[in-house]
Amino acid sequence: MFDARDTNDSITQFAGRAEFPCVAAKSLSNRNHITERVYSDLLDMENDYEILNDVERFNTMPRDSFSFRSFAAIFQAPLNLSEVEFETAMWNRLQSLHDLDAETHEWDRKVSCDPSSPNFSFSLRGTAFYIIGLHPNASRLSRRYHRPALIFNLHDQFEILRRQGRYPRMRDVIRKRDAAMCGLPNPSLQNFGEASEARQYSGRAVREDWRCPFQARPRRRHP
Repeated sequence: MFDARDTNDSITQFAGRAEFPCVAAKSLSNRNHITERVYSDLLDMENDYEILNDVERFNTMPRDSFSFRSFAAIFQAPLNLSEVEFETAMWNRLQSLHDLDAETHEWDRKVSCDPSSPNFSFSLRGTAFYIIGLHPNASRLSRRYHRPALIFNLHDQFEILRRQGRYPRMRDVIRKRDAAMCGLPNPSLQNFGEASEARQYSGRAVREDWRCPFQARPRRRHP
């Protein structure tokens, strides 16, 4: 594992490109507020404990409503996954991380653990995250990064934006910029809190009857 910001092709640079549509990510890039770590293989569970430890350290970083942050888990392989294969690999990794996490931590009580719920958000170390998947073969240019990556965006940051009345305008700007970059609007996007965000994690345009393969486990009580 190493810090991707030591390379010349980091997520921070990817999000900082002039044409990149997500203005929130661009702001994080400009402030160097994306914590990046690189692991071996998205398909392998060998780094799961390390990822959990890194997420826990990230959760302890100081932040406020004016200083948002994101955590990027970048994987060196595989580089040839189709959109469906990446989606499967992403949910397998998230399921494995959750299964380990459930040994010691409860799900964030502010969100639902049911991936079909409009209030669902993924939880690790007691903190809710909105996940963005990136990979080399993403059909949308805004999700096409040279390695598989999972971006953990703090759910609370979206709630803060909504309470401040800033979320609708930011959402509309991002959607307009994304459509300009990719040539057409993203059919998978839903308004925050109106449908399960799980449908958006992989970046693939899923059908109406799509069912999320993730299943939350109760915390294991050790004697």
